[in-house]
Amino acid sequence: MRSRSRAGLLLALAALAAGATAVPAGTAHAAPFKAADTGARIVAETRVGPNEVDITIDSPSLGTSVKTRVLLPEDWQAGTGATWPVLYAYHGGRDDYTSWARNTDIEAWAAEYNAIVVMPEAADGAYTDWYNYGFGGRPKWETFHTQEVVQLIERNYHASGVRAAIGDSAGGQGAITYAARHPGMFAHVASLSGVLWLRAPGMPSLIMLTNTINGQDPMAIYGVPVLHDANWRLRDPLELAGGLRGTKVFFSSGTTGQPGPGDPDAPPWDIGLIGEQAVGQTNVAFRDRLDRLGIPYTADLYGDGRHNWPAWIRVATRIWPDLMASIGARQI
Repeated sequence: MRSRSRAGLLLALAALAAGATAVPAGTAHAAPFKAADTGARIVAETRVGPNEVDITIDSPSLGTSVKTRVLLPEDWQAGTGATWPVLYAYHGGRDDYTSWARNTDIEAWAAEYNAIVVMPEAADGAYTDWYNYGFGGRPKWETFHTQEVVQLIERNYHASGVRAAIGDSAGGQGAITYAARHPGMFAHVASLSGVLWLRAPGMPSLIMLTNTINGQDPMAIYGVPVLHDANWRLRDPLELAGGLRGTKVFFSSGTTGQPGPGDPDAPPWDIGLIGEQAVGQTNVAFRDRLDRLGIPYTADLYGDGRHNWPAWIRVATRIWPDLMASIGARQI
């Protein structure tokens, strides 16, 4: 857990004991909240730490309300004209907005820099506006993340337009896809074991199987493979790679299907090993695509490693300072 000042902790406890609705200066937004262009709005804010809040967003793009966790730097203040750079951390499938906080020391990492860190809900939405057999409509996860969340954080928590993004698994795919589909949105983007070739041989079948297991209509997300190939292409990081020119790009994955440091003992048919090997093949293809396009990148295709947090934590810990430097965050 991130370190907190004794004075800030005592002040927070005192406020709770008194039943106060206001929060200490410098730790949370003062209502009323400003809405996003779509009408999305923050309908609740819950302080979970001196510099940490969960916000509930009523989203027209999703047709429901979901939560997002926001980590604010120590020098953050409400009611100021100052702005702070921001990093978005996207979670993987079958998880939620608390994933990074539960599985990593992201709070401690964030506490060392004067940047805002935002962990949005993504459910199992595949980081895309669903195709819905060509009819479109909700859920629109890409719109939620790239428009609604961004605007709400900038308008209510003083985030600047200088942004970075990191994601694990599906969140890594989402980070790269968003950066490529919205050139200039992020200064730096990092994928940890993300699928970076959506249409790789066998990958559409694997994706649809996963979504079926998750209780979703697998054809509604991107469409029917081959039949709706044009829509798959529009969401495929490999096809979109040209849009990353000018963005600092990092990606990593295992490639061998063998356990890595810190991984549990598992048989060769373990889904975490087989899955990571398949993901690794898409990362290799993505690397080769960037080479052909002449787009700079940094890659860590580390060989042995399962599709799980031990490897992602090692990589994220190592690249965090570089992500912060890319958005001009000052170490404090």
